[in-house]
Amino acid sequence: MSSAAPTGLAASGESRRPQQDTDCCSLILTIMSYIMVALTFPLSLLFTVKIVTEYERVVIFRLGRVISGRAKGPGLFFILPCVDELKKVDLRTVVFDVPPQEILTKDSVTVKVDAVLYFRVFDPILSVTNVANASHSTWLLAQTTLRNVLGTKSLQELLSHREGISHEMQTILDEATDPWGVRVERVEVKDVSLPKNLQRAMAAEAEAAREARAKVIAAEGEQNASRALKEAANIMNQSPGAMQLRYLQTLHVVAADKNHTVMFPLPMDLLDRFLGAVGGKQ
Repeated sequence: MSSAAPTGLAASGESRRPQQDTDCCSLILTIMSYIMVALTFPLSLLFTVKIVTEYERVVIFRLGRVISGRAKGPGLFFILPCVDELKKVDLRTVVFDVPPQEILTKDSVTVKVDAVLYFRVFDPILSVTNVANASHSTWLLAQTTLRNVLGTKSLQELLSHREGISHEMQTILDEATDPWGVRVERVEVKDVSLPKNLQRAMAAEAEAAREARAKVIAAEGEQNASRALKEAANIMNQSPGAMQLRYLQTLHVVAADKNHTVMFPLPMDLLDRFLGAVGGKQ
């Protein structure tokens, strides 16, 4: 145990030496850069003064290392020539049109779906240091997520629950891009393209369903009308004069059309009496 401790201390001491040498070199180069700026003043202001707009931030690398603190901007700031490297990051919302993806749904139907992606950078340092190209990586991840999420949905869910699918995709993308300093604000499923034969089959199914509903509605109407006629017949049967009034009303309605021929129904009991009287005379 006593021999292991000195060995560990020696190893840690050896690992610190390159770091100390690097810090010394960085300090020397930084001091030389300050001296060069002072000697060439005010001409050096052309290279040391930078301006960043309101919607941009700048990540500064000094000798390969990110300067501690937040990203610079907006406004005016100073850099050291030859030792500082700038990376500009746009903080505005970026809109990407996800190209149509051919997807096999849960119920084995092939469809083409495209979407729109809205995102922005909320941490410039993470977007520069953790990923090579934050925008392109987010765009490729959106295509993969679109295929994976829609592959677990049926065609009926895809057509009727777009808002829920969009929210699910936004949650997945936001969690995946958070280490990159990217926040996904919105995902919208824009269009769902169905095959032609499937469109014809769905149209025929919808037409058949409409015809079935129309027949049911017509049958229910006939049933209600027959019940109403039955009730009206019962009422008229209780009052013989009501039937005669109904005949006269029908004659008035037919005469209003100014027809040349009017067919008027007569009660059967009246015809029976007339026929009976004629037969008796004979």
